Amino acid sequence: MQNLTTRTFASIKYLLLSAYLVAVIFPMVWVLYTSAKSTQEIYKNPLGLPAFITSPGSKSFGTLIQNYRAAWYGSHFSSYFFNSVKVVSISLALILLLGSMAAYVLARFEFKGKGLIYVLFMSGLLIPMQLILIPLFFQFSAIGESLTALLAPSARALGLGELTISLHDTHFGLILIYVAASLPFTVFVLTSFFKSLPGELREAAMLDGAGEYRTFFSVMMPIGKPGLVTVAIFNFLGLWNEYLFGLVFLNSDRLKTLPLGLASISMQAQYKSDFGLLFAGLVISMAPSLIVYLFLQEKLTKGITVGALKG
Repeated sequence: MQNLTTRTFASIKYLLLSAYLVAVIFPMVWVLYTSAKSTQEIYKNPLGLPAFITSPGSKSFGTLIQNYRAAWYGSHFSSYFFNSVKVVSISLALILLLGSMAAYVLARFEFKGKGLIYVLFMSGLLIPMQLILIPLFFQFSAIGESLTALLAPSARALGLGELTISLHDTHFGLILIYVAASLPFTVFVLTSFFKSLPGELREAAMLDGAGEYRTFFSVMMPIGKPGLVTVAIFNFLGLWNEYLFGLVFLNSDRLKTLPLGLASISMQAQYKSDFGLLFAGLVISMAPSLIVYLFLQEKLTKGITVGALKG
């Protein structure tokens, strides 16, 4: 009787896990194969396989190519894609550099005000970013006006003409927001991770004559790679899909990032009834996140496990 109950519970568990797997995987698979359909095929059979699979041929293959060509070139998705790559890569590099340095100091050094600094970082996790959107908008305006007033006389003296500095509608301003918004989480995770690393390695490096900077970059950073990869993946996923701040602070079409471009394609698809174009844009948008996770999932699991065991 006990064995029967155990097998029943095991069967229910695997059934629920299988249902969850289908619920997670099927939407992505559906978006992928629907991107090979024409709008007429989507209306006729939304869940069915595309002609590209059921009846391969030049016509069905041409629909697939046309959808992605229209998304990449016709809708300027290539520009949006590379804008996202630029903004996210620079932001991520600064986040990992500044966050790891701050976390290392908070984890390994004792100094006056350490607790206050850590609390200030952690307070950033408690404030919804939507609440600071409007104050940040006006603060950016004030900073731009102050910098313009400060540097404009020097620019005129050098013969550079009128100088106007603005953090609005620039990738630089958006990168500043992304870095500031991501540092609290990064410092929180990496502080615990650096505490879990053996202090003897730092002492050995110092005895060998290495300074603090060389010890950090040559010793602590390499062995802290699992933690860095963990926060890099989480930050990448958040920044790659970020929409609100890009919508508010970027106005020029040439500067828009991928989520903004995808929203633009979505509106075009509604008016033009071109849903093949929309699904092709979705696939292009999802692909980098899936690729990053698939290649780094082992390091992500290792980083979380190490933090859980030693934290």
